Amino acid sequence: MISVEGLKVEFGVKPLFVDASFVINDKDRIALVGKNGAGKSTMLKILCGLQKPTAGVVSVPNDCRVGYLPQVMILQDDTTVREEAQKAFVDITKMQQRLDKMNQELAERTDYESESYLALIEKYTTAHERYMMMGAESREAELERTLTGLGFLRSDFERPTSEFSGGWRMRIELAKILLQKPDVLLLDEPTNHLDIESIQWLEQFLAQSSSAVVLVSHDRAFINNVSNRTLEISCGRVVDYKVKYNEYVVLRKERREQQLRAYENQQKEVADMKAFIERFRYQATKAVQVQQKIKQLEKVVPIEIDEVDNSAMHLKFPPCLRSGDYPIICDDVRKDYGEHTVFDHVTLTIKRGEKVAFVGKNGEGKSTLVKCIMGEIPYTGELKVGHNIQIGYFAQNQAQLLDENLTVFQTIDNVAKGEIRLRINDILGAFMFGGEESDKKVKVLSGGERSRLAMIRLLLEPVNLLILDEPTNHLDMPSKDVLKEAIKAFDGTAIIVSHDREFLDGLVTKVYEFGGGKVKEHLGGIYDFLQAKKITELNELGKDADYSHVGNKTFPRWEQNIPTLGTKNEPSAKSEEVLTKALSYAERKEQQKRKNRAEKAVKESEAKIEKMEKRIKELDELLMLPENAADMTLVTEYTSTKRALDEEVERWEKLSETLESIISN
Repeated sequence: MISVEGLKVEFGVKPLFVDASFVINDKDRIALVGKNGAGKSTMLKILCGLQKPTAGVVSVPNDCRVGYLPQVMILQDDTTVREEAQKAFVDITKMQQRLDKMNQELAERTDYESESYLALIEKYTTAHERYMMMGAESREAELERTLTGLGFLRSDFERPTSEFSGGWRMRIELAKILLQKPDVLLLDEPTNHLDIESIQWLEQFLAQSSSAVVLVSHDRAFINNVSNRTLEISCGRVVDYKVKYNEYVVLRKERREQQLRAYENQQKEVADMKAFIERFRYQATKAVQVQQKIKQLEKVVPIEIDEVDNSAMHLKFPPCLRSGDYPIICDDVRKDYGEHTVFDHVTLTIKRGEKVAFVGKNGEGKSTLVKCIMGEIPYTGELKVGHNIQIGYFAQNQAQLLDENLTVFQTIDNVAKGEIRLRINDILGAFMFGGEESDKKVKVLSGGERSRLAMIRLLLEPVNLLILDEPTNHLDMPSKDVLKEAIKAFDGTAIIVSHDREFLDGLVTKVYEFGGGKVKEHLGGIYDFLQAKKITELNELGKDADYSHVGNKTFPRWEQNIPTLGTKNEPSAKSEEVLTKALSYAERKEQQKRKNRAEKAVKESEAKIEKMEKRIKELDELLMLPENAADMTLVTEYTSTKRALDEEVERWEKLSETLESIISN
């Protein structure tokens, strides 16, 4: 389908890769692997035609459709979720318009026996057959299956895309690409914005898809479940392994061991020949044998050994002070945003030295509880942070908070204090920012490199309670392994918010599940938790629900029939039975009031965001003019507006979560 020959890419003195040649075939599920900065995202951009290589040829047939999901993209905000997803069917829509035009012409014409009329009928029949083969009749059902599989509720379909956070809007873009059913799917970190259940759905979708897939992902379990072939970019070379990821890891090790043994044997033979030549070079009786050995030596083709990229992040958290026995105690903690309850009756105890995971769908309150622990937002109930606790917090957007105009060294130098400043170069070297790398500007770093730099900031001061919110986003697999081992060896306590099953496996001994306004404790590792979820069939509950309409919104029928749980003091079983059949009129009316207030707050926030985005666009255009390049007034206004925009977007996300929860309840 796609043929790559002699590919070379250079961004500086050292090329990313050279002489890369491979073919993407039908049904290929290719895992594209390599360390951060090796060129994986660049390779995907070249395959889809967004970037030109320095040398080499990429051949894509004219009838081959390529779908590409980048890590970051510009998203539209002027449609509903359904309308945006329907853009995937633009070809079907055009075909339908042509069919309607031909059908109208057939109805208006009366020359039924003419050759042109018969030709039109044949043309219409052929087009209609193609239209049906494109799945036109089932497109709406396919759209709903895909959106619900990626975590959207049916009540979300008619909501504007502007009401959703960046992660959820990326899911819409992923849905559009999947619905287009391209011949080749190029996916760059598709799991970064997905929860565990959506990742499992995507695994099944890709396994059943007829498209070829080239996938970049740092989720080891996901990439292994999907792939049947592995392309490795390492030390400037691209090596093709015709196996899934786990088998590739074993084969690469075996291949290099075989090469080493063959190389050692060859070197021994070469040494023996050279010794023979040197010993008998001047003896006339051995002249013939010496000449033979010289000819043999000239014909020897040196055995090449695959280079191994031994550079890795060396991470070790500094020794920490001993904390109290119970770093975190929550007793009946509750958090409300206006009329919306994020969670209530949260009661949990985290002991010193425990490594626990916070898991659940996006928007269920994981980061909200973290912010309560950090003291960033108010709450009700009792939340105790233990004696002598020093918290180190890695936020989900930590890497995006870095100043892009600073160098790597300046970024750390600005926050380092005391004697640590004398060790900055050593620390940067341990994180693969040694030498010239420390002079790079933050804006040219890849996502993984930014995450590593943000992690350095976390290490500058000793802590005994680590709170890591999606720490593995954009980290490559070797770096994730190093981080995982460092957390396991960490003396203190760790709370990890993550959707990465492989990262959590063997790391945590307790899982807290967030969902439905509650936090449930599960003893054991992440796969024990998943097994329990599978047995109780929680994944299927929302997907198989029967849906009906209330007003202009869509709700699961079982949600309409199940009321708020009653208290222990309710008067009779009969009243409970009545409550289980339908929400009361008063409750629905109150819910509508809450919904209206939440919608108003969201719209006001959207208006502010739109105004600031418009101003930023104007400032961008002004700063692009040479005469304004050094205008500090414009630069200052741009920086302050951008900061205010980020704060308003964060506020809008909270308001949207509130509205979403009201609608889904």
